[in-house]
Amino acid sequence: MKIASRNVNGIRAVTGKWFYNRVKKENPDIICLQEVKSFESQLPPDFRYHMADYNRLRHTGEKPWYSGVVTLYKKDLKFISWTSKFDSVEHFHEEGRVVETKFQEFTLLNLYFPNGGERADGTEMLSYKLKFYEHFIHYINKLRDKWEKIITCGDFNICHKEIDIARPKENENSIGFLPIERAELDKLEENDYVDVFRYFYPDKKDQYTWRSHRAGSRARNVWWRLDYFWVSKHVLPHIKKITHETAVEWSDHCPIVLDLNF
Repeated sequence: MKIASRNVNGIRAVTGKWFYNRVKKENPDIICLQEVKSFESQLPPDFRYHMADYNRLRHTGEKPWYSGVVTLYKKDLKFISWTSKFDSVEHFHEEGRVVETKFQEFTLLNLYFPNGGERADGTEMLSYKLKFYEHFIHYINKLRDKWEKIITCGDFNICHKEIDIARPKENENSIGFLPIERAELDKLEENDYVDVFRYFYPDKKDQYTWRSHRAGSRARNVWWRLDYFWVSKHVLPHIKKITHETAVEWSDHCPIVLDLNF
């Protein structure tokens, strides 16, 4: 089984011949997209035709051009149910940040975490981001307590360690690398969840998933690792490999792909 995840920074900007050809070539069983920035009615006309082998679950924000996550899964997978909420918590529902899908073998959460910087209107967002993480960890612990195998993926909007960011000293006061944010990923570890990439490559440097659109950042490898697969430990025996597909363009984030033996 192959699960692909990517922040597309606007689904209409990336869907086209190259996208459909890549899906056909790579043939992922599940595709998790974040920051799709569109309602169902705004999907490109040919999207449904080219993605006809997949069922589609989406959690769209209430505001146009903002947030939104979509999970596509092959129609032959053993699907059970889905939701877009952490239990009955309504506070995060309006922004379109969660699609949880239960399959027979595991539970998958496709997530677009808040950035934490100020909104355009000056509203402070860091406390919202930290509260989102608090509910997220509490919720997946409840799922795991039911013996569910948990796979989470998406744009976590935090670089965890210094090895995960190209310029740690220059960014020590930057949103996405603040100690109070990085501590949230420490909590994931403390609760026995595993960052799959670092499990396989604990000391591998220059491995990132996001870069600024500023000129020259790609060539200079000025990247951050913001996109992850975090899993409960009993998923680890099922994992074959994980890859960062940094050569793929058309978004400021690259795809990340998890191969499993489910």
